[in-house]
Amino acid sequence: MNDQSILGHIEALVAEEHRLLEHGEAGHLTLDDKARLETVQVQLDRYYDLLRQRRARRDAGQNPNIAKMRSADTVEHYQE
Repeated sequence: MNDQSILGHIEALVAEEHRLLEHGEAGHLTLDDKARLETVQVQLDRYYDLLRQRRARRDAGQNPNIAKMRSADTVEHYQE
């Protein structure tokens, strides 16, 4: 997966997240919508993490294609 395809996934997920959030602001968010929103947000975190890994490897003179998408559990429990 290259940076462009990762960015494409991110853009699609962001668009879906915005639709769900707008739906929620209108008071129409169902339990399924809430579950989907959580899934979308976790996927976004995973894709952003993958993009950061690729950029860091590239900046360090390493092969960015070695970067792998990390598990949701790993990405969601980072310390900031």
